[in-house]
Amino acid sequence: MLIIVAGVAVLVLGVIMSMLGIGAHHEAAEGAAAAHGAGHGAGEHHGSAPWLKRIIVSLWHNNVFFTGVSAIGTVFMAIQYVAYAGWSVVVKRINEALSAWLVPGLVIMMVVFGLNFINYDLFHWTVPGIMDKGSETYDAIVAGKSGFLNIPFYLIRMVLFLGLWIFFTKRLRDLSLEEDLHGGTEYFHKSINVSAGFLVIYAVSSSMAAWDWVMSVDVHWFSTMFGWYVFASWWVSGIAAVTLCTILLKQAGYLRWVKESHLHDLGKFMFGFSIFWTYVWFSQFMLIWYANLPEESVYFNQRLGGFNGQYTWLFFGNLIINFAFPFLVLMTRDAKRQMIMLKIVSIAILVGHWSDFYLMFMPGTMKGDNGFVIEIGIALIFLGAFLILFTKRLSQASLVPLHHPFLDESVHHTT
Repeated sequence: MLIIVAGVAVLVLGVIMSMLGIGAHHEAAEGAAAAHGAGHGAGEHHGSAPWLKRIIVSLWHNNVFFTGVSAIGTVFMAIQYVAYAGWSVVVKRINEALSAWLVPGLVIMMVVFGLNFINYDLFHWTVPGIMDKGSETYDAIVAGKSGFLNIPFYLIRMVLFLGLWIFFTKRLRDLSLEEDLHGGTEYFHKSINVSAGFLVIYAVSSSMAAWDWVMSVDVHWFSTMFGWYVFASWWVSGIAAVTLCTILLKQAGYLRWVKESHLHDLGKFMFGFSIFWTYVWFSQFMLIWYANLPEESVYFNQRLGGFNGQYTWLFFGNLIINFAFPFLVLMTRDAKRQMIMLKIVSIAILVGHWSDFYLMFMPGTMKGDNGFVIEIGIALIFLGAFLILFTKRLSQASLVPLHHPFLDESVHHTT
């Protein structure tokens, strides 16, 4: 609740600053024409007042980030089931609780998508007439994508993907609670089957969700690696969230079965997948840079010097906080077993990948009129609400799955 109150205060401060023109970057937008050469043409809508537009974009940005991280709780748990992994049983309840945001995530996503139609601040492809030949807002490139990017199909995909994630999450949670009550291996084997089905569906839907929720903001641009890139960001953020929550609970006197060995494994995941995220980041960047095609390179031109270099520091800062820092800090075995090191790196990764999503959304929507005060305020409100749902679900069941077949293996896990 304190985090939400702080977020509201920061948000109000940000709105007042924006209205007074403090910290605004309007002049930067004037020099940005070259940077967004693949821009939206004659039908460009100027949209809402900058502060209102920033609120709408930031609501979408934060909801996509938190919803993606929430889904990773179920993904992580499903992978452990199908791999017959025993070590992670003592942190299983944290993964179950992490996915508590999926239902509000769907509701907020639909509401914010509706807010887009006030002034078409988020998705340029929704502007009336943009796909109709002869219209003054007509855009041939966007019209070519009309089979996929149309409002009914978009909403169907949004509800279908999140609906399926919610269904499988609830199914795994229900089986887990029934196992607590009745014991036996029946629920464990059912959970493996449910997890296998979920992972197949998630593999397809998470990539398509990345195209819908993130890539279609820059509607002219495309990257065939983008689904993997967004997933990598969600995935490493989710692992960081699980690690941080595990440490905080242990320091609060809970999860006494969690030992250095469990933290070591979580640290290895963070270390390894920070490198994986960087691999995908570099592969996408290098291929687009090398090809030097205008319709692809515009995305990086905006972020690497466009809008008077407004996003350049963040572009390189992302690499430092999301790759160099975790890589160097977690390189040794001892660092992966120390709670203070893991806590610092987990927080850095979560902040870093929130910034990564900021960089995905802002240049394509706010252009040069971006800022941080409103955005941080909304992020704090989301974080507080997320933690309320997360802790409520944690409190609804034993923190250790009582009759999981691999519980004994997890308790005695050593690395």
